[in-house]
Amino acid sequence: MIIAIDGPAASGKGTIARRLAAHYRLPHLDTGLLYRAVGAKALENNVDFDDAAALAGIAAALDLAALDAEALKAGPVGEAASKVAAVPEVRAKLLKLQQDFAHQPGGAVLDGRDIGTVIAPDAEVKLFVTATPEARAERRFNELLKRGEEVTLAAVLDDIRRRDARDSGRSSAPLMQAPDAQVLDNTGLDVEGSWQAALALAERARAAAGL
Repeated sequence: MIIAIDGPAASGKGTIARRLAAHYRLPHLDTGLLYRAVGAKALENNVDFDDAAALAGIAAALDLAALDAEALKAGPVGEAASKVAAVPEVRAKLLKLQQDFAHQPGGAVLDGRDIGTVIAPDAEVKLFVTATPEARAERRFNELLKRGEEVTLAAVLDDIRRRDARDSGRSSAPLMQAPDAQVLDNTGLDVEGSWQAALALAERARAAAGL
């Protein structure tokens, strides 16, 4: 069984994906970490974000086992990841890696921007998790504060809106809801409420697929 979870930044899709993976005992891949890793490496080596060949080279050398999720969650890396994700050459390098993970024996849970539309359009369970930009900005703001980063809510909201525009407007695999995905708008839900709603939608999809 493949579970594809898509949605914009700070929608809570990662938390839902991790909990669904644990619930169904499936491996999980946060595909955003791949782009964050490329972005972080580009920042570290002062690579120009317009240098598609150099960015693709970084993507080709990625090692899933070496990804440090916590280190890759820093604020500047998120902006870099959004820029990197708009580069078709980078997406092409990471495509097979993600597809292989999704189609491993037994299945998997993946979350990102194009899982249900590009990576695993054959997924039995597809969720599109979203919330208003304001709600997502507040979540990200509180998350960054807990990490000790000095940010303002206004700056985080501006960043969220820029990333939404970039993710939805890019030519290669833009952020969009798959036609057969179930939508979960968790604007007014807390973490537990969002999880329960996601589980109910997943169970509905599983039943429809005869699983």
